[in-house]
Amino acid sequence: MNPARPTAHDKILDAALQVIRTQGLAGTSVDELCVAAGVTKGAFFHHFKTKDALAIAAADHFSRIADGVFTNAPYRALPDPVARLIGYVDFRQAMMKGEMPAFTCLVGTMAQEAYLTHPEVRAACAQSIDAHVDMLEADIADAMRARNVEPPGGPRGLALYMQAVIQGAFVLAKAHGDAAVAANCLDHLRNHLAGLFGWKERNA
Repeated sequence: MNPARPTAHDKILDAALQVIRTQGLAGTSVDELCVAAGVTKGAFFHHFKTKDALAIAAADHFSRIADGVFTNAPYRALPDPVARLIGYVDFRQAMMKGEMPAFTCLVGTMAQEAYLTHPEVRAACAQSIDAHVDMLEADIADAMRARNVEPPGGPRGLALYMQAVIQGAFVLAKAHGDAAVAANCLDHLRNHLAGLFGWKERNA
């Protein structure tokens, strides 16, 4: 049985991930999205009343894809929660290859533009980021118990800090046009976590 062909709805969402990460939300027109998706303008407005409606749906689409990627990542199988945290950083760093739009964060990109002028889009971005923070928070809580460590702000504070480093790394990579800048930021994040939890490579 052949896999189901993607619908116009799915094509538009997939196109949004690429085009908006490349050009930003404000810099992306409905016409450009239609061309990238290979659909008509009528098809676009059949599924999405406005570009903001698409942006909100795209944030959810991006979140579901990311959830699948990280849930099934090899580091998730590591029994030591500290190893999972280190493995998470290594996994993120390994993703920082190729064209920048392919590995930078859609919701981070949109949040920077939409936080003041498009509150519903901002809220959708926050929901997506918070869902990822929830995943990290669980591993951090386990790591704190395993190593008897209490970082400032508790597991939630550290999870948010980790996301701040990663999102900031994306901004710096864009500013310098160099993915290596982001990867270097994650080296420092990895070292911070290793020091905080007393991690050494032989623990792996």
